Amino acid sequence: MKKIFLLPVFCIGMTVVADPSDEAIIARIQKVGTVCVQGTDCAGPQQTVAPVATGSFDVASVYDQSCATCHNLGVADAPKFADASDWASRITKGMDALYNSGINGMLPAMPARGMCFNCSDDEIKALVDYMVDAVP
Repeated sequence: MKKIFLLPVFCIGMTVVADPSDEAIIARIQKVGTVCVQGTDCAGPQQTVAPVATGSFDVASVYDQSCATCHNLGVADAPKFADASDWASRITKGMDALYNSGINGMLPAMPARGMCFNCSDDEIKALVDYMVDAVP
């Protein structure tokens, strides 16, 4: 009998304790931030986010990490590093064609960005320059 009497008292007590105010609910579910498109008038203070500097780009190190696997051994007909006979026909196409191959890849085996997915276009171009400059 005591259990039956205490159950409604417990439930009513929990409702009073656990019933958050409307303000608390609104505060918990409000937006975290806003988006302001450049050139529009946005209310509130504006913050600008500067790109994070990743440090200096070491061409030789990135070559060793991303390019050397194929270009040191000539895997899948990749031109071998510093091998003039492998690079001659490619160099005659011009640097823009080589840059394009480095950035966009070349079927069937050259992957886009040469597997350096965090490299910028300028860094890919620097890697291509590094390989071409090594040709005697």
